Amino acid sequence: MSELNLILLGPPGAGKGTQADRLRDDFAMPHISTGDILRAQVAEGTELGQEAKRYMDAGDLVPDEVIVGMITDRVAEGDARDGFLLDGFPRNQKQAEALSEALNGLERHLTAALLIEVPDDEVVRRLAGRRVCVKNPGHIYHVDFDPPKHEDVCDQDGSRLIQRDDDREETIRHRLEVYHTQTEPLIDYYDGKGLLRRLDGRRGPDEVHAHVRATVATLRLEENL
Repeated sequence: MSELNLILLGPPGAGKGTQADRLRDDFAMPHISTGDILRAQVAEGTELGQEAKRYMDAGDLVPDEVIVGMITDRVAEGDARDGFLLDGFPRNQKQAEALSEALNGLERHLTAALLIEVPDDEVVRRLAGRRVCVKNPGHIYHVDFDPPKHEDVCDQDGSRLIQRDDDREETIRHRLEVYHTQTEPLIDYYDGKGLLRRLDGRRGPDEVHAHVRATVATLRLEENL
C-alpha cells in the first residue's frame, strides 16, 4: 500500500482522540485536525488563513472551500506524503465530495473511513460522568470509571471538582442530535463507496486499538492481492 489515508468518524465521546494519537504513533502519520489547521493558518497569516479570519471575525462559518483548501495544502506537505489521518472533517456529504475532488486533484485517494460506533446512552454516561478540578483542569476524574477518593474533591490538590457545562446531559444530547443529523449520513456515503470500516467503540481503548491495527493490516493485504 503506497499510502494510508484515513478518516476517523464517530460521535462525541467515542474515543476518536485516543485512537488518533495511537494511529499517529503506529504508522508515523500526521493527525490532521481541522481546528488545528484553521488556528495555525490564521496565526501564520497565510492567504487562506486571512480569508478564514474575515469570516470568523464577522461571526460566520468558514466556507467549505476554504477548509478544503487548507486540508489540501496540509496533505501535500512532506510528512503526509505516505498517509494522513483526518479528524473532524468531513462533517457532511457536501464536504466529503469536496474532499474527494481535492484529493483527486493531487492524484490521491482515501484508503478507508474508520467508524467508532458507540450508543448514545454510553456516550452520555462517558461524558456526563466527567469531573474536573477547578484549580487545575488537567486533573480529570469520572464518577464511574475513575472516581476521586472523596466525592467532588480532587485527590491531588484538595480543590473542588465540577462538571463542565459542555459535559451536562442536555448539552451532550444536543451534540449527538447534531451528529446524527449532519455527520451520520457519511456512514452510508462511505459504505456505498466500499471505504467504511466499523469498530466497536464500547470496548476498552486497547481492544479498539487492536481492532484498528487488524483493520489496517487487512486493508494492506487486500491491496496486495
